[in-house]
Amino acid sequence: MKMHDFSKTKILVVGDVMLDQYWSGRAGRISPEAPVPVVKVADEDVRAGGAANVALNIADLGAQVQLIGIVGRDSFGEQLSQVLKDADVTSDWVYSEAGTICKLRVLSHHQQLIRMDFENAVPEKDAQALADLVASQVAAFDVVVISDYAKGALQYVEKMIEAAKRQDVPVLIDPKGDDFTRYSGATLVKPNQGEFELIVGACPTEQDVVERGEKLIRDIDIDALLVTRSEHGMALVEQGAKPTLLKSQAQEVFDVTGAGDTVIATLATAFGSGMSLPDSVRLANEAASIVVRKVGTSTVTRVELEEQVYASQRHQAYMSMSEDEVEALIRLAQEKGEKVVFTNGCFDLLHSGHVRYLNEAAKTGDRLVVAVNSDESVKLLKGDSRPIVPLEGRMELLSALSCVDWVVPFGEETPERLICKLKPDVLVKGGDYKPDEIAGAQCVWENGGEVAVLSFWDGYSTTNMVDKIQAQE
Repeated sequence: MKMHDFSKTKILVVGDVMLDQYWSGRAGRISPEAPVPVVKVADEDVRAGGAANVALNIADLGAQVQLIGIVGRDSFGEQLSQVLKDADVTSDWVYSEAGTICKLRVLSHHQQLIRMDFENAVPEKDAQALADLVASQVAAFDVVVISDYAKGALQYVEKMIEAAKRQDVPVLIDPKGDDFTRYSGATLVKPNQGEFELIVGACPTEQDVVERGEKLIRDIDIDALLVTRSEHGMALVEQGAKPTLLKSQAQEVFDVTGAGDTVIATLATAFGSGMSLPDSVRLANEAASIVVRKVGTSTVTRVELEEQVYASQRHQAYMSMSEDEVEALIRLAQEKGEKVVFTNGCFDLLHSGHVRYLNEAAKTGDRLVVAVNSDESVKLLKGDSRPIVPLEGRMELLSALSCVDWVVPFGEETPERLICKLKPDVLVKGGDYKPDEIAGAQCVWENGGEVAVLSFWDGYSTTNMVDKIQAQE
């Protein structure tokens, strides 16, 4: 699975928008007034929730996104608009006397103690105005995402779907409630297991999900159904296609708040960019495994998603990452406080000397980048008979080593340009070099990094191996 360029993808998000507030502090005692903890608030945070969080997820993935929703002319609405503006999300509001929905959560030691909701019923006229606004703009987008939180903004969702269908714009829906017929005509509906079973009954097995999913598709006239099944993964059921059943990629679940938003956002972004529906679902599954490890309503960036995909599919992804993508992953690692190590070589006929050296290199930091000479570069260094193993094969073998995080090719005689671009924290080389003789050392020093010379393993040489083989022929 290869991620597409999302930068030109245009997505319209419509639905119930809300502001998420978080007050956090230490709960060090019990109130004398009632048997409840007293939280001394030390930090306040505001985030976009509901459909607004879907829009933020899309923006963080690098796509172009516009959000349409209902808010009030109040402080909650002003704060929500500012959060979206800061994230480069364009918003278009229908203003309502009902005000802006806000959910206030109080936390201590990363645990939620209480949630307080501020919300009023949305007047029918405002919901109608929202549907009209969507119909007037939908033609300009590649995909429409409808995020239903059953707060009243989507009373006329049928008109939104009809407007999108007239313009041949796919509609992806995150549903709510016990009546999915209102989503008739949509491209895809994405319920979670509980929402799905509310409609079709208990589904204890994957086969039950598939069979009842196929029936639901026919009954409500949609193209596809994606059931998110928490720790059991996801099930994609399409008309006339074999179902796609995915296991959960999450290793540790810390907070599921907003995970559904991340799934629909990633799915829409990938699908809108031209990825197939099954591949888009696979990418959404990877995104879900990232966001559940975060606290509160969160998003997933493209770089985080690329790293997750690379980690889970290393043996397939080694040739798909550009220098720019590797650079982005290095910056992400460094932002987390990880030390990035760089080394390079031809690595023709990978042998135990290489493995020992790479393991030693990896121990000097947290992440290891291996730059590999292109076939043309190897010929310049070793002669026309080399390399024996083409670049693709050498990179595949290196990427399979547990000590190696990223593999990137270079075509020059030395990797100095690449080192200056990637800016590793540690540059290592094996042999009898002096540090100032190592290509790229000056760039590393100028960036506050270090240069190290590692052990030279006597008795291990690709050239000697080739000579020995030729001598036996």
